[in-house]
Amino acid sequence: MIGGIIVGPKQLGSGTVVSLIVVRAVGPSLGNLGVADSLQDPTVELHDESGVTIAFNDDWKDSQEAEIEAAQLAPSDNRESAILEPVISGAYTAIVRGKGNTIGVALVEVYLVQ
Repeated sequence: MIGGIIVGPKQLGSGTVVSLIVVRAVGPSLGNLGVADSLQDPTVELHDESGVTIAFNDDWKDSQEAEIEAAQLAPSDNRESAILEPVISGAYTAIVRGKGNTIGVALVEVYLVQ
């Protein structure tokens, strides 16, 4: 699955302003909500507008666990993926894949952390 993200400019004075976003790939918890064929082990990649991979995550607790919990955006299943990333204004792409080329229904979510 491919999701497009556009982060608009923030004006807080002069200079480059960074926004903090959380990108999540949800799959296993969808099955708990009755969604058939949910993706059981999603991964998520975040790419900048040049296509360069700037972040990757498989299981969200493997990295940034404390930061994602502090943002109150922790996925409900440990197999789901999440990235907390500072970004400047621009276009980004989130790519969700099944670990080991598995397939299923997934959801990509993007949150702006205030």
